[in-house]
Amino acid sequence: KKINLKNLQKARKLAVLANRRKREKFINNLYKKNKYLLKKINIDFFKIALAMLYLGEGSKWKSHRGLMLGSSDPDIILLYIKLLEKCYNINNDKLRCRIQYRADQDIQRLQKYWSDITGICIKNFYRTKPDPRTIGKPTKNSNYKGVCVISCSGTNIQIELGIISKLVLRACSLEEKR
Repeated sequence: KKINLKNLQKARKLAVLANRRKREKFINNLYKKNKYLLKKINIDFFKIALAMLYLGEGSKWKSHRGLMLGSSDPDIILLYIKLLEKCYNINNDKLRCRIQYRADQDIQRLQKYWSDITGICIKNFYRTKPDPRTIGKPTKNSNYKGVCVISCSGTNIQIELGIISKLVLRACSLEEKR
C-alpha cells in the first residue's frame, strides 16, 4: 500500500509537468496562429478594440457621464490606458484613479502598486474607503490588489464607443443574413 501511494505521488507530479508542457505548447501555437493579425492593426482596429473593452468593462452613459473603467486585471487597465492614448490622445495626466479594496489591505501599498503599473501619479488618485462588507474577513488571494478604476472626462467619447459597439453588432447581424 505504501509503495502504491509513493508511486501515485510520483505519477501525479509527472502528470502535472506533462500537462503544463502540453498547455504551454497549446498557448504557443495560438500565438503563432494569430500573429498575422499584428500586420492588420491600424487606428480603426484600436478604436473597435477600445469600444469592445469599454462595452464589457466600462461604465455606461446612463450610470456615469464621462469615461470610467475598472478592473483588478493589470493587463486590462494597461490596454485601456494605451488605447485611450492611441485613439483619443488622452494621456496619464488627464486620468484619475480610484482603488476599491478590502478592509485588511493597505491602501498606500495598493496606490503605489497601481501607480507603478499605470504611470498615473499618486496625486491623481481619489481617496477611498475599504469595502465595509469585508471587515473581519481576511483576503484569501494574496495576489489580489483591489480594483483599479480609471476615470476622466469624455462623455462624447463614451457615447461614440457605445455607437461603435452597436455598429459592430449590426455588422455581425448583417453577416449572418448573407
